[in-house]
Amino acid sequence: MRTLLPLCLIWALSCTAAAQDRPNVVLILIDDQGYADLGCYGAQGFETPNIDRLAAEGMRFTSYYAAQGVCSASRSAVMTGCYPNRVGVFGAYGPEAKEGLDPSEQTLAELLQDAGYATYAVGKWHLGHNDPAMLPTGQGFDHYYGIPYSNDMWPVDYDGTPLPDTHWKSKHPPLPVLSDTEVDHRISTLEGQGELVRDYTEHAMAFLRGWGQGDRERPFFLYFPHSLPHVPLGVQEHFETDATTRYAEVIEEIDAYTGKLMEFLGDLGVADNTLVVYTSDNGPWMNYGDHAGSALPLREGKGTSWEGGVRVPCIVWWPGHVPAGEVRGGIVTAMDLLPTIAEICGASLSVRKIDGMSVRTYWTGEREDSPRDEMIFWYGRRLEGVRRGKWKLTVPHEYRSYGRVEPGMGGWPGPYARGRAAWELYDLEADVEERKNVADLHPDVVEELRAMAEDARQRLGDHDMRGSEQRPTGKV
Repeated sequence: MRTLLPLCLIWALSCTAAAQDRPNVVLILIDDQGYADLGCYGAQGFETPNIDRLAAEGMRFTSYYAAQGVCSASRSAVMTGCYPNRVGVFGAYGPEAKEGLDPSEQTLAELLQDAGYATYAVGKWHLGHNDPAMLPTGQGFDHYYGIPYSNDMWPVDYDGTPLPDTHWKSKHPPLPVLSDTEVDHRISTLEGQGELVRDYTEHAMAFLRGWGQGDRERPFFLYFPHSLPHVPLGVQEHFETDATTRYAEVIEEIDAYTGKLMEFLGDLGVADNTLVVYTSDNGPWMNYGDHAGSALPLREGKGTSWEGGVRVPCIVWWPGHVPAGEVRGGIVTAMDLLPTIAEICGASLSVRKIDGMSVRTYWTGEREDSPRDEMIFWYGRRLEGVRRGKWKLTVPHEYRSYGRVEPGMGGWPGPYARGRAAWELYDLEADVEERKNVADLHPDVVEELRAMAEDARQRLGDHDMRGSEQRPTGKV
């Protein structure tokens, strides 16, 4: 007679098999890294061999968009799969901010945690910190280590000297480095910031080392948002590099420690079953000159909805699943990370409406074109443009510009110029620099995209107008 296994044992065995089949996930998010700031994207003056290797062994995207050209808003899209307007996250939260990502939103970490993943966050959070429920450990992460907001939000001047009491930033405390919800230590010098890349990487590896010594049947999710190369820039004094600018030194250091993390995954024996995504939160802060990156050949940078502000590097690496060495030009966005990773990892999506869509089959090469054909561009609450296919239409607005002004040097910022956009149409396949307005040549396309813009305005708002689908902003 055949012996029947108890149902509980069958369930346990099936869950173990499923866990072993599901990949680990590492999501690396760099701060203010421009489109041209990796060797595989045409970087000049520095080298990034470790990240270039990820691209050579994985897939590189040339039309990946951050949600907005600013820190907190762009990160909310990564965590929720929503345009920032939908979840009420705008701008960049300062140390005194009471707002944050509403804990009622379901984050990527919560989805994976519910699916049985061990979840870790290391680095810059910037989605609320004055309520523990808004910190990573209240938003789906088992453990967190890092700075809760940007590294320039401290009482220190650009040259590293303390600011006088009369300066508006003097009210900020030295940078708190949190361990879960408690302050581990504070950073008050540029030398201390120079240890961040190494410190973050060592803590990420420590979390994974603990995972490896524990229940390895649970896959892991590591969210790794670096604080740099957001200014001010600090580099370890003993880090050896031939780079000619401080910005290049920081990028080469990030590359070196990315290589150390990848080597560590190999030592753990999990590299072959780990999905790695490398991208940036927005474009470069170009008025910092030699302390800023490049978006060439794209127009403008951080703080704008021109391509240089929101089109950023993106690399996906997953051995045996993502074809090696492929370059894809279809539209992929930060909002798509959540549903794509959730599908790959067998996690159930939230019942709450999101704006992302799964692009799994595009990543794996099962389809040649991206499932996504559209992107909407907001900055804060202001609707600034829409894209469908190769066409991008700007909505009339004023914007800060890096053109026609001299950038700063040595860590000091230069001034901004002001620009004004009208109803302008650009063919991004023929004119990725957004230099030739062809609205007069294609009035039918303009009308089609104006209707798309009006629909976006009605759904998710424009300026201070709330859209009917917008959810409330999280507040303490």
